[in-house]
Amino acid sequence: MDVAATLVFGLVAGAWVDRLRRRPVLIWADLGRGILLGSIPIAYVGGWLSFGQLVVVAGLAAILSTFFDAADNAYLPTIVERERLVEANSALAASGSAAEFTGFGISGVLIQVLTAPIAILVDSLTFLASALLLGTIRAPEPPPPPLEAREPVVTEIRRGLALVVRDPILRPYALAQMAHAAGWGFFGATFLLFAVDDLGLGAAAIGIIAGVGGLASFAGAVVATRTTRRYGIGHTSIVSMTVAAIGGVFIPLAPAGAPLVAIVFLVAQQLVADSAATVFDVSETAVRQSLVNERELGRVTATFRVAAGLAQLCTTLVGGLLGAAIGLRAVLFLGPIVMLGGAVLLWRSPVRSLFELPTGELPEPDAAVVVVEIGRDEPIGG
Repeated sequence: MDVAATLVFGLVAGAWVDRLRRRPVLIWADLGRGILLGSIPIAYVGGWLSFGQLVVVAGLAAILSTFFDAADNAYLPTIVERERLVEANSALAASGSAAEFTGFGISGVLIQVLTAPIAILVDSLTFLASALLLGTIRAPEPPPPPLEAREPVVTEIRRGLALVVRDPILRPYALAQMAHAAGWGFFGATFLLFAVDDLGLGAAAIGIIAGVGGLASFAGAVVATRTTRRYGIGHTSIVSMTVAAIGGVFIPLAPAGAPLVAIVFLVAQQLVADSAATVFDVSETAVRQSLVNERELGRVTATFRVAAGLAQLCTTLVGGLLGAAIGLRAVLFLGPIVMLGGAVLLWRSPVRSLFELPTGELPEPDAAVVVVEIGRDEPIGG
């Protein structure tokens, strides 16, 4: 549902976020999601909860999440100095990883003890708490552009696309992000079937392995700032993408018929790939925030997310079909190969020469050439 919402509403959300103050968008998105999720336990207690309501709630919450994500990335540079963007993104990634790790354990207990609808009430309250915390931020935010300066939404979307397509730094980062998402699309289509059917693992083991991924992501977030300072932002991005690809190989190498050994391989993948992927995300996000004008950042962020979502959707569908044709293990090898292609693209680009965060705003693009430029891009891994 999240991927579908991103593909349908992502570019529009980016354009609107660039027109508005970001903090109110974040607060209203949190309040909306809290209210939507809160309607589920109310309907459950009242006896009128239906599958249709669950679908509507999930869809609307995904749309609000799309607006929140676009505003979130665009808001941070307005309250944090450029020199501290890596540090700030690392802190956000660390808190998200800690929430992921604790969420696996807490959610299971809540569902067992309170039932799923009541557990969702706790989730609803977390969004309301987030809205309250966002309301405590007192850092001034630059005013949005005046009404008379706005252009049609479609024109603004095309400008955002043109910025990514034409810039020698943003373009390889976007392609690398697509490669990373495409790799996870292959994993997403086949991992659970492979773990259950081929490796013979149960739900508890898979849950523990996923929880380890949260800890690994936390570790990656902690070391991201120090790594970028010592080795440079460009080399950190390239090496972390490469390590994430290599870590993904542990999944298809996990042996069948030896569950304990298989668990070791899958845990190794979480420790290596998830930590490296977090380092890449932190470095890539900081570069984007540093390079792009703050009133274009929503559209650029949305372009990255839509491109990655489209790549993930395509490989998820292809991965499912290939899994039936050539086997799950063979498909799982495709993920690391595609991710490695993203690292190669970064290496062959000006990203390799970046040591510090880039300064200065991008030149105004001619949005009319975006279609031509997109057609000239190399395919992922090419």
